[in-house]
Amino acid sequence: MPKKKKEQEENIRPGEEGAPEELTAEEMREGEKVEAEAGPSLEEELAASREETKKNWDLYLRERADLENFRKRAQRDKEELARFANEKFLREILPVLDNLERAVDHARQDQGGGEGLLEGVGMTLNQFHRVLEKFGATPFESVGTAFDPSRHEAIGHMESTEHAPNTVAQELQKGYLLNERLLRPAMVMVAKAPPEPAPSEKKS
Repeated sequence: MPKKKKEQEENIRPGEEGAPEELTAEEMREGEKVEAEAGPSLEEELAASREETKKNWDLYLRERADLENFRKRAQRDKEELARFANEKFLREILPVLDNLERAVDHARQDQGGGEGLLEGVGMTLNQFHRVLEKFGATPFESVGTAFDPSRHEAIGHMESTEHAPNTVAQELQKGYLLNERLLRPAMVMVAKAPPEPAPSEKKS
C-alpha cells in the first residue's frame, strides 16, 4: 500500500466522513426493540405449538368420553324402552283377568254345579297367566306381608287376630310387577289389633 494512502487512512477519526460509525446506547436499545417486535423465537414457537397440541388432545379425549357415555345412555334407554313397551297393553288386559278370577271364585262358591263353566274359565285364566308371564308381568303375594305403600294400596283396616298389626290381612285385587318394576299396586285391607276388652268384661 502506498505510504501516502496509509497515512490518510490512519488520520481518519471516528465521526468523520469515511470512518466506521459507532452505535450509541440508544441505537442499541432500538435494535433490541426491533428484534423483540420481530416475533417469538423458534424455541418459543415450538413450546407454544406443543402446548396447543396438548390442549387439543385433552379436548379430543373429553369429547370422545362424552360420546361414549352418550352411546351407552342411548343403549340403556333403548333396552329400557324394549322392556317396558307393553306396559300400556298389560294395564288394559289386567281388568279382564280380574273379572275371570272373580267368575272362578263365584263358581267355586256355587253349590249348584257349573263344573263345566268352572273348568273352562280356569283354563282361560291359566292361558292369561302364561301370556302375562311371557311379557314379563307377574303377580306378587301380599297377604301376610308387611304393608308397603310402594306396593300396596290400602282400602281400609280390619281387625285380625291371625295377622300382626300393619300387615296385609286381605287382598282385594292382586298387584303385578313388570320386569321387577311395579306395574299395579295391590288393593289390600291392613290388619289392626282387636280392641282390648273392658275391665268389667275381663272379671266376668
